[in-house]
Amino acid sequence: MAHGTMADGLIDAVRRIAGGAADSLLPISNEGRSPQELKSALQDLAGQGPVVVFADLLSGSCGMAAFASCRDAEQGAVVCGVNLPVLLDFVFHRDLPMEELIPRLVEKGRDGIRALPQSKGGGT
Repeated sequence: MAHGTMADGLIDAVRRIAGGAADSLLPISNEGRSPQELKSALQDLAGQGPVVVFADLLSGSCGMAAFASCRDAEQGAVVCGVNLPVLLDFVFHRDLPMEELIPRLVEKGRDGIRALPQSKGGGT
């Protein structure tokens, strides 16, 4: 779930790198949708099975709708601040149990953010 066409772009990038493994990703845009319409769109796509929802911003309309949709789900999780490393790791490891998968995805997302060249202060 993302603002504008961001979700489509991220999924397109995953598809170009990972091929058919990206078929498990479905985009939802907030374009022209109220918070309730976003929540309904997510519920329609998610179905009854386990679901991981990736949102661009924690406090944005997508993150809030994702949280509202998944807060009561036993097999649901929301990962906010999605980036390409997170989605690539997800498509190759989506069969892991949720309690292993979600922390792994958060770590991959953080590890995927780097500044080059490294600062002289030792940070990355």
